[in-house]
Amino acid sequence: MRISFLIASLLIGVGASAQEFAFEFWHEGKVMLEDGTTLKGSVKYDMQTDLVQLKIDDRYESFTARKVLSFEIYDKTVKRYRNVYSLPYAISGTYKAPVFFELLEEGKITLLCREALEYRTTSSSFYYYSNFTRLVVVYNYFTLEENGDIVPFVGRKNDWLDKMNDRREEVQNYAKDRKLDFDEKYDLVQIITFYNSMFE
Repeated sequence: MRISFLIASLLIGVGASAQEFAFEFWHEGKVMLEDGTTLKGSVKYDMQTDLVQLKIDDRYESFTARKVLSFEIYDKTVKRYRNVYSLPYAISGTYKAPVFFELLEEGKITLLCREALEYRTTSSSFYYYSNFTRLVVVYNYFTLEENGDIVPFVGRKNDWLDKMNDRREEVQNYAKDRKLDFDEKYDLVQIITFYNSMFE
């Protein structure tokens, strides 16, 4: 019995350490600089430091969010194109500086996102009273308002539904019928896309 517990805990540890993060990989894409230049190659990004790297043949270049208008990648980890924009935002205090935001959906609700790394403790179902900690990517959501303000979203499902109050019932039914989870990034994108489609 002890051996099976040991094997289970080892498997959990391997799974936790083997998790792949999109920002660890090079992705085919392009970077648009503030001077209007577009550079194509392999792109690697880091939203925590607001830095993007570009590899063209054997040449490497790095750019801060101040030097970049936007970049686009094809992310093989999720099999999607992703568009990231450099937008002025005050991370702390009132001073606004360019930082990277991924544009997830544009419309009546324009949804932006930033990634962060956090350690999360999870309970194991393999054996009694066992927890393990792993590093995960968390998504912090923002809405881009009509006046250009970027507003952090704080809340969960009901808070999203409050923002969509004029179509709350339709959105709720849509999410329920398709088993979409407001806490899952691309499920949320699908829900907001549906909501926005009612105003096109």
